Amino acid sequence: MPIEVEIVSPEKVLFSRAVEMAVIPGLEGDIAAMPDRAPMMLLLRGGVVELYENGAVTDRFFVAGGFADMTATRCTILADQAIALADLSVADAEKRLAGLEASYDAADKMDVPALDLLMAKMQSARAEIEAAGGEAVKAA
Repeated sequence: MPIEVEIVSPEKVLFSRAVEMAVIPGLEGDIAAMPDRAPMMLLLRGGVVELYENGAVTDRFFVAGGFADMTATRCTILADQAIALADLSVADAEKRLAGLEASYDAADKMDVPALDLLMAKMQSARAEIEAAGGEAVKAA
């Protein structure tokens, strides 16, 4: 029995099909969306969504945060940004990370919410670099 998975970015629906399982990068760790799972919602961190059919990964997408809503028959991923792994660019992600690091260095260190947001975006850019096949980047 498959589960319907939909990956939605602000621009478009990237994926909509029944699969055996989806492994999702949750904020507190990876989690599998499978048929008959108890309903839950979770926050996503920057990372790779892997979709399985017949026990093998068939599709991979990078998500830069967002939410996932899972039920016994459906998993909807509402991503801040979603890109097919093959379309990622290490150079673009490295450029974005450099800009975010400069913003963090220049930020008011007393503005904790702004610093937290920048840290989350930097983590996502590092995950994107790694997913695109670049060198793993250490956290600052």
